[in-house]
Amino acid sequence: QVQLVESGGGSVQAGGSLRLSCAASGRTFTRDVMGWFRQAPGKEREFVAAFSWDAWTYSDSVKGRFTISRDITKNTVDLQMNSLKPEDTAVYYCAAKIGFQLQTISDAYDYWGQGTQVTVSS
Repeated sequence: QVQLVESGGGSVQAGGSLRLSCAASGRTFTRDVMGWFRQAPGKEREFVAAFSWDAWTYSDSVKGRFTISRDITKNTVDLQMNSLKPEDTAVYYCAAKIGFQLQTISDAYDYWGQGTQVTVSS
């Protein structure tokens, strides 16, 4: 059974940093896509960042502030979030997609974590 488990969420003031981690078990995602989405209260789930075998992509709202990284040997994906803003407040979800093609649509992803809360205060 595939499981994605996030950690590292919390509360921080605007301008601060947090690092999220996601550990996958039950399947290796060596040549697949792993990424992050987020969902704020009353809003739809939105794409944040994704990392494939040799490529990555970010949403415009986080580009230059967030960095996604993977450790293929450990089957993990991290999201370093710097210069956080109140509008970054959301539940952040780790996701994995079979196949190497990067996707920004949530329906394209096959596996999801339970989510971790990130709260940024002004």
